[in-house]
Amino acid sequence: MRKQVLGKWPADVTARLDLVFADAPFPAEGKSEVEGIFDPPYYEWFQFDKGFLEYRNFDKCLAYIEELMIKDGPFDGLMGFSQGAILSAALPGFQEQGMALTRVPKIKYLIIIGGAKFLSPTMAEKAYANKIACPSLHFIGDNDFLKTHGEKLIESCVDPFVIRHPKGHTVPRLDEKSLEVMLRFLEKIEEEASEHASTDVDEKEVCL
Repeated sequence: MRKQVLGKWPADVTARLDLVFADAPFPAEGKSEVEGIFDPPYYEWFQFDKGFLEYRNFDKCLAYIEELMIKDGPFDGLMGFSQGAILSAALPGFQEQGMALTRVPKIKYLIIIGGAKFLSPTMAEKAYANKIACPSLHFIGDNDFLKTHGEKLIESCVDPFVIRHPKGHTVPRLDEKSLEVMLRFLEKIEEEASEHASTDVDEKEVCL
């Protein structure tokens, strides 16, 4: 995701985010959904069945992320694409329920690119027991196969900012309208951060 974000988004946006790009812990099984979008090799955060209802290695995934956040953090927010976006959007709820990220600071904001909600009722009842309260920015592609699921995720957020683009399942470039939304979102999270800190605001974000 590093190449797409840093190559497509203007420097005056990325300079306001201290981005740490994390690799998922498991080699992809079979054909990756991001093949053709990102360069190989491909990795995944966890494995799932064809119905997206059963998950494997999920506990290991959560432990891996927490250790990464302890080692390289502290982090203020999460940014995720595809499977990483689904995971990022669920983590505030898991953290609130005491299921994950119990040794790191509370997640303050989210950037979700091509995301969705977990379909498993067991996962969903924990991840979305309450609406996602932190500010969130959502990228919805007109031709993204996850578009409908991404729209449903927005309904679970208290303070969503939405960027719509004509592309598919990808990290899009920012046109004039989407850049305006992005800048409003950045102003929002910077304002909230400054209210809780006496030092200069420096947002640090892990990208999943």
